[in-house]
Amino acid sequence: MSLTFGTGPLAPRPAGVFNGSLGLPETVLFFDPYLPRVRALLDGETVADSLATKLLHESGRLPVFYFPLGDVRTDLLEPSGTSVEVPSKGVASYRTLRGRKRAVTDAAWVFESPVEAAGFLAGHLAFDWTAIDEWFTEDELVLGHPRDPYSRIEVLRSTRHVRVLLEGELLADTRRAKILYETALPPRFYIPAADVRTERLVPSPNRSRCAYKGSASYWHVRVGDRLAEDLVWTYRNPAHDALPVADMLCFFNERVDLEVDGERAERPRTQWSRAADQEHAGASALQGLMGSR
Repeated sequence: MSLTFGTGPLAPRPAGVFNGSLGLPETVLFFDPYLPRVRALLDGETVADSLATKLLHESGRLPVFYFPLGDVRTDLLEPSGTSVEVPSKGVASYRTLRGRKRAVTDAAWVFESPVEAAGFLAGHLAFDWTAIDEWFTEDELVLGHPRDPYSRIEVLRSTRHVRVLLEGELLADTRRAKILYETALPPRFYIPAADVRTERLVPSPNRSRCAYKGSASYWHVRVGDRLAEDLVWTYRNPAHDALPVADMLCFFNERVDLEVDGERAERPRTQWSRAADQEHAGASALQGLMGSR
């Protein structure tokens, strides 16, 4: 999904190897110029508009937009009184954002005196993604989180024999899967609904939003007396990158037993991995990755 997230090259657990030690700190920060124009709106009013936005990549987190202070409506901001010390960056000083209709507390933050290694943050401000009503890159509405220029998605048809089991019970059996490969994330096997035991699925009220694939709807899965929550998802009205898997069903391979051509696949370790007693809200797993600092 990005350089510093999932199994990306600068993530805590990269999938690949380098030909030497990079000598990087435990928390990697990469402050990267973002070429498209970026705008943030609250109550229909533009609060930031920049052609010089930076994208901060940080170990284990989704990228965050940082605006030069000169491109932000600082007249709409005032100190909220909240400050948080972040070892890799310095002290984050928070701001309340006052829109035409409401004020949003702790909607933005700045590092007025960042640590030396993060000196590039000086003179920039970031907004909590959820504090802003609408985000635009050029004139395209962006939903969920910033789009990462280092992310790529490819969907491939496959005739491999795919079976999905949970606690020994067969939930899906197909030779018509489509495999979605997304940068730094495990391959996802999308299965036609006709090849899934849909009588085991219980609709979930939860939803999640991906900037590339769109809005995902979830199902719980009932196996015996157990209800595995938010184990399956689909994109009913997908964005461009997920059009090939529209209305197909996908299981978290972190939480089921996936067999491909008779071989049991190892369960990957991601933010969606969980113990049996922590079967809650696969849809909400991204929240921790979008932490505000």
